[in-house]
Amino acid sequence: MKRCISSSRRITVAIFASAVIVGSGGVFAQTVDQVLQAEQRRLNLAQESQERINQIVEGTRSLEDQYRAINKEIDGLRVYNRLMGAQTDGQQAVLEDIALSMDQVDVINRQIFPLMERMIDGLEQSIALDVPFLMEERRNRIADLHNIMERSDVSVAEKFRKVMEAYQIENDYGSSSEFYRESLPLGDNGAMVSFNMLRIGRVGLYFQSEDARTTGYWDAAAREWVIDNSARAEVRKGLRMAQQLIAPEIIIIPVPAATEAS
Repeated sequence: MKRCISSSRRITVAIFASAVIVGSGGVFAQTVDQVLQAEQRRLNLAQESQERINQIVEGTRSLEDQYRAINKEIDGLRVYNRLMGAQTDGQQAVLEDIALSMDQVDVINRQIFPLMERMIDGLEQSIALDVPFLMEERRNRIADLHNIMERSDVSVAEKFRKVMEAYQIENDYGSSSEFYRESLPLGDNGAMVSFNMLRIGRVGLYFQSEDARTTGYWDAAAREWVIDNSARAEVRKGLRMAQQLIAPEIIIIPVPAATEAS
């Protein structure tokens, strides 16, 4: 009887232990799942936190870059403002110089116009008293100068340049020679006759007909044309030299004596 009881107790204990083990296994499995889930949530939170940290770091870097860029722009603006200030000061000085120059220009204009008029009048008188070569061309040049002086669309500088140009042309005549054709009142009853003209500087002006039968020169003292065939061959040679038909060589022709200007 006792053995049966003992056996029954062992069976009961074994069943209970099995039940406990089974129950404990279920609880353990449930606890592991909870632990895994909790760990996953922790990892997710950690990942989210890291992402927020990364975003904050990137934002901080972006703000730092913007700050540096703004500082560079401010430095550039400071340099630009300093340069613009210097340029403005320079422009102001230029404006003051221009204003002063304009005042001086007005004074110069009031003085230079009478000067140019006197220069043109002097040139006109000089041409009238000079050896009469290319008279139409030279008188037209003087007339053009008088016309330019009255024009408002021509600057003062251009007017002065034209006057000086005319003086230069007249000056160059004294150191050159040339050939040209001109009609002179040497025909019957003072009729105009065409001649070949030879100018040698301002010291000699000679004429010769096409057939070389009539040769002469301008007498500056008497202020008249003189027929003189004694130098016919030499004048013809000078005409050919002036036309560059032959090489330059010495020619012997009469030269009027110099006279004092009246």
